[in-house]
Amino acid sequence: MTSTQRLAFLKGHGTENDFVIVPDPDGRLDLPATAVARICDRRAGLGGDGLLRVVRSAAHPEARAQADEAEWFMDYRNGDGSIAEMCGNGVRVFARYLLHAGLVEAGDLAIATRAGVRRVHVAKTGDVTVSMGRAVLPEDSVVVTVDGRGRPSTNVNMGNPHAVVFVDDLAHAGDLLAVPPFGPASVYPDGVNIEFVVDRGPRHVAMRVHERGSGETRSCGTGACAVAVATARRDGAAPAETGTPVTYRVDVLGGSLSITEQPDGTVEMTGPAEIVAEGTFDPAWLTAALA
Repeated sequence: MTSTQRLAFLKGHGTENDFVIVPDPDGRLDLPATAVARICDRRAGLGGDGLLRVVRSAAHPEARAQADEAEWFMDYRNGDGSIAEMCGNGVRVFARYLLHAGLVEAGDLAIATRAGVRRVHVAKTGDVTVSMGRAVLPEDSVVVTVDGRGRPSTNVNMGNPHAVVFVDDLAHAGDLLAVPPFGPASVYPDGVNIEFVVDRGPRHVAMRVHERGSGETRSCGTGACAVAVATARRDGAAPAETGTPVTYRVDVLGGSLSITEQPDGTVEMTGPAEIVAEGTFDPAWLTAALA
């Protein structure tokens, strides 16, 4: 990267979980964690909960095995630059970008991620639906300290790890700037996303989330899926046993998502995704960020 080259970017969000989008179809850009963190900085950079690098699967070593199924790979990074396996809101925004850029047609498509290929339905306008795969509920769990009191959690893996905690009041979760205390740490050796959940009505809950590597965010798609699955189990709903899908509305700070668990265990998420801006990085600033 030289100071005379210009690199395009876009900004997008899904229920106010916002991302910097960097098109890099041929996989030529080296984005170290420090550069991603500077780009996502809300004061000294563009600002974002994370970064979506758009790469052809065949051009990325982690996605080549998926290239026959999915042309495009979502190289997702947390706001601190760390690599993440999956981001549900990010997949919706990624799909909206592909349509916006004329790289795909409206309808069904496949997107490669580090958690596997995700099937997506993207309309010309409106919501995007993502098949998020099957939830895994490991037996090990942690106790999360909430408002000075330990509360049990439900361990749900949606391609990335989640600890779901039911609370009486979302304010009890505190500011969520730092990782909420939990233990034993050995259950999540690579860190965890922690969701705090309250009931709002039948099949309707609200949540706040501390996202691993990003702090509190306005929304977390995989977290909303984990919350719906954990709530269904708490409520005694098991689609695999009854053969009947179960749908929950999950309110996040940035809006609402509809989460459906199918009898085969597949979890589907539906919600908005918008592109809000596009431009180019200042070449000198980017060169310094990449140094």
